[in-house]
Amino acid sequence: MASNRMSRISSVAIAEAGLPVLVAAGFVVGSALLAGARTLGPLGYGLLIAGAAALLVRREHPVAALAGTVIPAFAYDLLNFPGGLCTIAVGVALFSVADAGHSRAGISAIVAVVGGFLAIGVVFGRGHVADLITALWFAGWLVASLILGETTRSRRAYLEEVEQRALEAERSREDEARRRAGEERIRIAREIHDVLAHRISMISVQSGVGAHLLDRDPNQARRALVAVNQASKEALQELRATLGLLRQVDGPEPRSPAPGLAQLEGVMASTTAAGVEVRLEVSGRPRDLPTGVDLAAYRIIQESLTNVIRHARAATARIAIAYGLADVIIEIEDDGRGFAEHEAPGAGGNGLLGMRERAAALGGDLEAGPRATGGFGVRARLPLDGAA
Repeated sequence: MASNRMSRISSVAIAEAGLPVLVAAGFVVGSALLAGARTLGPLGYGLLIAGAAALLVRREHPVAALAGTVIPAFAYDLLNFPGGLCTIAVGVALFSVADAGHSRAGISAIVAVVGGFLAIGVVFGRGHVADLITALWFAGWLVASLILGETTRSRRAYLEEVEQRALEAERSREDEARRRAGEERIRIAREIHDVLAHRISMISVQSGVGAHLLDRDPNQARRALVAVNQASKEALQELRATLGLLRQVDGPEPRSPAPGLAQLEGVMASTTAAGVEVRLEVSGRPRDLPTGVDLAAYRIIQESLTNVIRHARAATARIAIAYGLADVIIEIEDDGRGFAEHEAPGAGGNGLLGMRERAAALGGDLEAGPRATGGFGVRARLPLDGAA
């Protein structure tokens, strides 16, 4: 890549130096042919070569290059050497001036050059611009060079702008892809957390009960171990279903239904098996909810009951679901001891944060905190138009 770049730079440098050489050669040969028997002499050839040599700096110093072509051209015309090829260098320099963005300087130069050549013809009676018609033709040639340079500059600026916009669009796409990837990672983490937290909490509680009662009450310990076995199977099944959805791109629709309030009885049953009696209250007209709202409502209740089992030491919990015209209100309350500061849901984990994120993603909100009458409460408002 470096060698290709160096070769391109070398090619550009050769082209930049080659143009003045070609112009000088054309000047010398053409003017010699036009002179016929008359000789230009060293001075005439020197002025032609000096005008062409000024083009060597046309890229870095276009205005200086223009001045370097105009002065020899004036001297050549004033000395009445044959042929007007010396003005070609002036036209090339005007192109470079406009191409560099100095169009005003180019216009001023055209007025000065045409006026100077016309003055030489009128005042001294020599040169190649002796009347107004010739001056207009000469001005037209110079204006054409200026317009061509301005067109080239505008075209280059347009292409650079298009390239810049393409780069910005590419950066925007990359930023959007990173943002979406970040959101997807959060969604995956939240989904897996919600899938595992409830079941693992059941397993932890029931295994503790089984170990505690193993000697004193083998039958009760056996029931606890059966509950552990069932909870572990359900956790594996739900985890497999979740991972299947995450891996799926264009495959068929999943056969098992997405988690929602229709599966709420299973969560309540496992919570009751862990020693917390759960009561469900429904108000309004129950109906099918949008998929996103249904999933969020289920996960919020599931996570809240998980926190009750793990932290609250509660005997009962109440779930209230209120169906409204534009939203659904979810409330979960328990009669436990509340939470110490270091035990509060979300203090060291992602449960409460995940619930808030689910509600916020639908345009809703979630409040959670100790109740005045004791225990802990969670209240979530989920707009029905917040999910497709």
